[in-house]
Amino acid sequence: MIHSKIGVLKTSPETVIEDIRRLCDLADLKKHLDPSRTVILKDNISWHFPFLSANTTPWQLEGIILALKENGFNDLVAVHNNTVVTNPDKGGKLNRLTPIYRKYKIPELYNFRSDQIQWITFKPRATMKALDHIYPEGIRIPEFFIGKNIVHLPTVKTHIYTGTTGAMKNAFGGLLNTKRHYTHSVIHETLVDLLAIQKEIHSGIFALMDGTLCGSGPGPRTMIPVEKDYLLAGGDSVAIDAVAAHMMGFDPLALRFIKLAHEAGLGQGKFEDIEILGEDVSGENFGFQVGDNFASNIGDFLWFSPFRKYQKLFFHTPLVNLFIFGSFFYHDFIWWPFKGAKMMKKLKQNSKWGRHFSSYPLQ
Repeated sequence: MIHSKIGVLKTSPETVIEDIRRLCDLADLKKHLDPSRTVILKDNISWHFPFLSANTTPWQLEGIILALKENGFNDLVAVHNNTVVTNPDKGGKLNRLTPIYRKYKIPELYNFRSDQIQWITFKPRATMKALDHIYPEGIRIPEFFIGKNIVHLPTVKTHIYTGTTGAMKNAFGGLLNTKRHYTHSVIHETLVDLLAIQKEIHSGIFALMDGTLCGSGPGPRTMIPVEKDYLLAGGDSVAIDAVAAHMMGFDPLALRFIKLAHEAGLGQGKFEDIEILGEDVSGENFGFQVGDNFASNIGDFLWFSPFRKYQKLFFHTPLVNLFIFGSFFYHDFIWWPFKGAKMMKKLKQNSKWGRHFSSYPLQ
């Protein structure tokens, strides 16, 4: 049986940086990373708009940077990716992450810029569940990732296609290129394949998950932020996702990506067999629901209904640009101005975390 330890702490805006340092000690950060290797910081910008619960928070980023430096990890670099609906440069600025990278002199690289990162064909030793079929010409990954530590910075939130999302899903953007939408109909198997690849290429893996404001609803963007004041950390991506899922009210092993990873021996997905240090969250149940929105209903129809047999026509041809534009238009010009922006305005007024977010500089 895999023995995994996950640290969980309650926190507040006044103590969050110190709590992250303490949490990283609880979760054995130094044991999970190689001090002689570079550490890649992989933030999670699900949306370029500053929608709390969807994106890595500034205190999460600043806290992990300070914790890493205090533990002797000084060679830090951020690597960003883009998606069809997210601009990482805009997202870094609006989510107040860019000034933190600048403050601590951490270089920022973009995996889609060929002058910064090269992509190579990689042959995993592990048997793939999906990626070798999705990419028969070869699985390509960023060469820069090989031989380096990685620290994932997800949030506690739901997801329309995987139920919940966290440390495992955070590798999706970093390790797959702009054709990653090919994998949506086998998303659970893809996440397991990516974790297997990570274990082969990285010198260490660690995750710090922000649950100060958690997201319930059709994530990873159009959710309702719920204040919960939690932080989670650990070196087992399966286990930290399982603990977060349990806290949100889901049976971790009922989530296919966690079950498959657990069965493959990639981590501990059974909540009862995870050693949790810090807070006792065995009785937590946020009662979160996933639900649907307009964009997810279209995705369900095209990826998971009998129409999935036509997905190559829809997503492997120029027709994909219609769906990209539709998603972009819905999220940026309908949901954000009519719902998201109003929710964020209320959070900044009524939530201690919303006010704390506003205290971080934009530039």
